[in-house]
Amino acid sequence: MDLTKLYIIQSITAASNNLRLNTQKIEVVALLRESLVKSENLEEDIKKMKRITELSTLAIRLNEIYNYLSQGQIDFFKLSEKFKEHSRYLIKDLSHMLDMVNAQTLKQSLDKLKEPKPSPASENISIDLSHRKPDEALFEQNPPEVKREESTDKIKESLIMEDEKDDEDSFFHNFEASVLQPIKPLDSILKQMSNNEFDYEELNKFASIMKKNGELSAKIGSDIIANMHKIIAAALMLIKTKNLMPGREVIESMRACLIVIVAVVREKEVDITNYLNRAEEFGRKIFEKTRASG
Repeated sequence: MDLTKLYIIQSITAASNNLRLNTQKIEVVALLRESLVKSENLEEDIKKMKRITELSTLAIRLNEIYNYLSQGQIDFFKLSEKFKEHSRYLIKDLSHMLDMVNAQTLKQSLDKLKEPKPSPASENISIDLSHRKPDEALFEQNPPEVKREESTDKIKESLIMEDEKDDEDSFFHNFEASVLQPIKPLDSILKQMSNNEFDYEELNKFASIMKKNGELSAKIGSDIIANMHKIIAAALMLIKTKNLMPGREVIESMRACLIVIVAVVREKEVDITNYLNRAEEFGRKIFEKTRASG
């Protein structure tokens, strides 16, 4: 990935980490980042985004950042400060976009980037969201204390993973039941892995289930849920073939994938940004290892 694209994606991530996002908005940010990662012509795609009403305000800011990186001479001694500045400015514009779209409407908007003849440019919409003040702590060099985060994470995990009663007979409910049914048994297996008390053959069964549910998730258009399933399925197969050792880091990363799945499916109003970031980073490593071992 080229440095310009990486810089822009990381600045969006930094900005999103400073907003209180529910699971739907986290999915929107993930879709936006994925679109930028896959962009073959970032400059052109940002220009097209400026023509789309719900993306125009954010795209104008991204275009400014792109121009800063691609035109003129960058002072690398001041780059860190400039990154913080860009990320702060993006907070307001990203919040504006998140108030206007959901995952489905964003997909429709991003599909317009692929159209050969874009519609005429629309007027930019400017909404004052200045009351959303950035938290300066995000940009401090020292991260918050781990122990404090751990207690908060335990509460989040409890809220996300708790049982819920069945209350509707619909296609999505059937999908929800299919996806959630294997989560707790698999979570139990992951907890047993730390003591090496699990059956390797059972991993094959769960890998198959996760692959199937991932394909089902992709069919209904939930890329984030589909990706989490693919990561877990690939990791389980690597563990089964002993190409991946189920150490503490691996187990916790797989549990992060499960937590993201449950939170998104149940639409939990809990910030899962850290779990999503951990799961996505784990996924990159797993897919690289899968290609290497295959």
